[in-house]
Amino acid sequence: MAITYLKKAAPRPVSETGDLRDLVSIMLANIARDGEPAVRHYAETLDNWTGEIALSDADRAAACARVPEPLKDDIRFAHANIRRFAEAQKASITDFETEVMPGLIAGQKSIPVNCAGCYVPGGRYSHIASALMTITTAKVAGVKHITAVSPTRPGQGIPDAIVFAMDLCGADLILNLGGVQGVAAMAQGLFGSPPADILVGPGNAYVAEAKRQLFGQVGIDMFAGPTDSLVIADHTASARTVALDLVSQAEHGADSPVWLVSTDRALAQSVMARVGQLIDALPEPNASAARTAWAERAEVILCDSREEAAQVADRYAPEHLQVQAEDLDWWLGRLSAYGSLFLGAETTVAFGDKSAGPNHVLPTSGAARYTGGLSVHKFLKTVTWQRCNADASHELAARTARISRVEGMEGHARAAEQRLRP
Repeated sequence: MAITYLKKAAPRPVSETGDLRDLVSIMLANIARDGEPAVRHYAETLDNWTGEIALSDADRAAACARVPEPLKDDIRFAHANIRRFAEAQKASITDFETEVMPGLIAGQKSIPVNCAGCYVPGGRYSHIASALMTITTAKVAGVKHITAVSPTRPGQGIPDAIVFAMDLCGADLILNLGGVQGVAAMAQGLFGSPPADILVGPGNAYVAEAKRQLFGQVGIDMFAGPTDSLVIADHTASARTVALDLVSQAEHGADSPVWLVSTDRALAQSVMARVGQLIDALPEPNASAARTAWAERAEVILCDSREEAAQVADRYAPEHLQVQAEDLDWWLGRLSAYGSLFLGAETTVAFGDKSAGPNHVLPTSGAARYTGGLSVHKFLKTVTWQRCNADASHELAARTARISRVEGMEGHARAAEQRLRP
């Protein structure tokens, strides 16, 4: 296997996660002890927010009214696509029952969680699409109560377009909160919300760490790191298109890796030559984020064959995987480790990030080796049940008792043998 790195990522700096974990732990402990006053304190000191935490119906309606109608139409378009895809996912889930042996009936059913907490990022960018992806999917799954939070802006609160998206998707309660305090408020059920059964949605390192520490007390969608993206391109690809797709993902942040895997040296070199100019054409702070990401986190890898390229992609297990190459059906059948796959030059990760339909909350940092992204399945508990008649019960009892005694579990044996009595 001949793999050549035309560009290699810089070594990652020494992690400061210990300090971050300690800070998040202290914040969560303070909120667990003091409840809403602690949340208000953090909202004021960290986000300069002194207004109401729970958005009133009147304030929600006013925010929605301020959103321009063309933007509302765009948001409705994206919401409809996301809803339709989630509905198709739900339709693929089937409750069933089967006769395992004569007289023993067992089954499976899916039950939605009672309350979901949806975190919508709002720091450098206003992530309208994250509200659509998380809240819509929970609603389609049948979740009874959905609480949504997002960071505030001083004197404004949550941006109007995000409030409109939250309202359109069916959020039952909207809280003017971001960061650790927003996550903790949903987990504990503060400000009129039931305690969340599951917390979902992307966020910064503090949000991700808060979800990690709360996991077990509540469910979470996944452990998330910086977003990442990989493009596979052969000689048929457009260098400008590939370069734009890489730059568009690099603008997420300075720590967001982007990778190009190519079977064509000329194409790879042309992409590398174009990236700098495309980054320079971005506004700030997008350009600075993309420039650092490209300089420190990006890699360009040259492979001898498409099979080698597929093996590299499977090893990286990217969050987003684009293929701009011949024979797209071959790639669809061959590739096995990715959060979401984007096939062909007419398809881009940007579509998936904003409006295409499949969810954009996806596994990062190689987690696509063992898990998929957010879906209706995350909000559903797949549970089983069983019942049996006397004939089945007698046979099960005898066999269960014998296995139990070999294991040394006499209580189990006796509970089973109770079913043998008249």
